[in-house]
Amino acid sequence: MSNLEREPREIRCGAGAADEREVLTGREVPLGGPRAMLVSRTLPHKHRRMIGAWCFVDAYGPQVATMRVPPHPHTGLQTVSWLVEGEVLHRDSIGSLQEIRPGQLNLMTAGRGISHSEESPQTTLHGVQLWVALPDAHRQVAPGFEHHPELPGLAGPGFRARVIMGTLGGVTSPATAYSPLVGTELDVEGEAEVPVEPGFEHGLLLFDGEVAGAERGALVYLPPGRTSIRLAGRGRVLLIGGEPFGEEIVMWWNFVGRSHEEVAAYRKEWMEGEGFGVVEGFDGEPLPAPVLPGTRLKPRGRVR
Repeated sequence: MSNLEREPREIRCGAGAADEREVLTGREVPLGGPRAMLVSRTLPHKHRRMIGAWCFVDAYGPQVATMRVPPHPHTGLQTVSWLVEGEVLHRDSIGSLQEIRPGQLNLMTAGRGISHSEESPQTTLHGVQLWVALPDAHRQVAPGFEHHPELPGLAGPGFRARVIMGTLGGVTSPATAYSPLVGTELDVEGEAEVPVEPGFEHGLLLFDGEVAGAERGALVYLPPGRTSIRLAGRGRVLLIGGEPFGEEIVMWWNFVGRSHEEVAAYRKEWMEGEGFGVVEGFDGEPLPAPVLPGTRLKPRGRVR
């Protein structure tokens, strides 16, 4: 999935960090045309643009819908696709063709440039699409794709966890990560105390049920400094986190870059060049890039 807004916003943020819990309420964004699937976007937020290296969170469903995202480009990031319900077919310009189902991970590393599409039959869809910003040292890596049908787990009193990305409580996902981070689905039943890295900032998103500490339709931000997160209730929660991302980025449309000139060059290449390759097998035209804003895109930090 991608950012399909016709007039994407420049993602702006400044120095400083919150000292207390923040509730980042999602905004409703349609993906596509008049019959668009609706998602709730909690990152980037008007006040906070990143949690660790996580820079984009779109949650959707449960809703009966047909996902149809035409071929579009990415640079400088990884896409993390995670389903609670449904099925989605991924195609990309390096030849990958992979269906994803609940409990499986599709991870695409854009690196210096890739294009992909996503589609599904009409079905009940419930899941999340996340992006991870690549640090400068790795953002020009060759594009790649990984499918992980099975992921390691961790259990403790009141919870079971499936580690999607990074490490939680000494359990590490096999998925490739380029910065210290964590992404996990938590099944909470009762009172739970989930171990976390004290140097990480974290975000909690409620998938279903009722869990104290997480909120429906919002991403709850927790600053660094804790060794565990306490939750109570019954339901499923997405936990993301990582070391605060120290680099400034330019994030516009489906690109993560470092300057206006870089993003403008990415856009030009997508519209006029061949550097993003071709997605074979998709029945439709690639997605045209929006027009760049009239003002210069500026690199920004992680919070406003």
